[in-house]
Amino acid sequence: MTVTATDIRNAAATLEGNIIRTPFIEAPMLSRILGCDLTLKLENLQHTSSFKARGAYIAMQALDDASRQRGVITMSAGNHAQAVAYHASKMGIPATIVMPAQTPFAKVSRTRAFGADVVLEGRNLNECEGTVNRLIAERGLSLIHPYDNELVMMGQGTAGLEMLTDKPDLDILLVPIGGGGLMGGIATIARDMRPDITIIGVQTELYPAMKLAIAGKDIVCGGETLAEGIAVKKPGAVTQPVIGQHVDDVLLVDEQSLEWAVGTLVEQQRVVSEGAGAAGIAAIYQHREKFAGKK
Repeated sequence: MTVTATDIRNAAATLEGNIIRTPFIEAPMLSRILGCDLTLKLENLQHTSSFKARGAYIAMQALDDASRQRGVITMSAGNHAQAVAYHASKMGIPATIVMPAQTPFAKVSRTRAFGADVVLEGRNLNECEGTVNRLIAERGLSLIHPYDNELVMMGQGTAGLEMLTDKPDLDILLVPIGGGGLMGGIATIARDMRPDITIIGVQTELYPAMKLAIAGKDIVCGGETLAEGIAVKKPGAVTQPVIGQHVDDVLLVDEQSLEWAVGTLVEQQRVVSEGAGAAGIAAIYQHREKFAGKK
């Protein structure tokens, strides 16, 4: 199944009333500091504080009655876990969330607060997969994958539809990449709405998985990063071809730039962002020449 711009427009109609149409705001002080005309999409104001609520809903609303009764499962250390748990609670669907054993207590408790059954297993998301597969086999649960799912990608792409509807004259779209669900969806709709727009992804220097995969190189990544939300070792099989086709470049950022971006968003914009959400700002800070004077 190939995700199309029409699919994303239909997803936007389905999402009406089920997510927040978040603001896309100008950032004059940051623009002055960074030498560009910057506009920020505030998905931190979304349900469960991230864009993940978009894709999770599109995937879950497509389930038939029997699948809903059996329940859903996913593996996530944070934002996707909370998005699935939130929509499951609203839709009356049992949800099982497998999280790494060292997931911070606050994220575990927020996920449980939506009524999800949280299973703590393994050291990272890759090690969670075995537990997920076992529970699917035992209980017949439906997997809502964090990014490697066409329906999830459709939902995430609605953020890009909103951005280009609100500001159709942008020169560049700058989007963080973990597994690629957000970028895959946004790039699909953006190429339809604005074929000439420049689309740039951002990954950390410690986790350049998608950049390496697109280049056909061996994936080597690991370490502690402030942007743990995009610290993905294995790009999506669904998302990688889309990003390879539509994205012009993937920039890498270091930890110093991420720290600067998180701090400056608070100081100058009064926006509280996790490291992954601030990766775009970090990319402009570290690669200013690519964005000078651009919208």
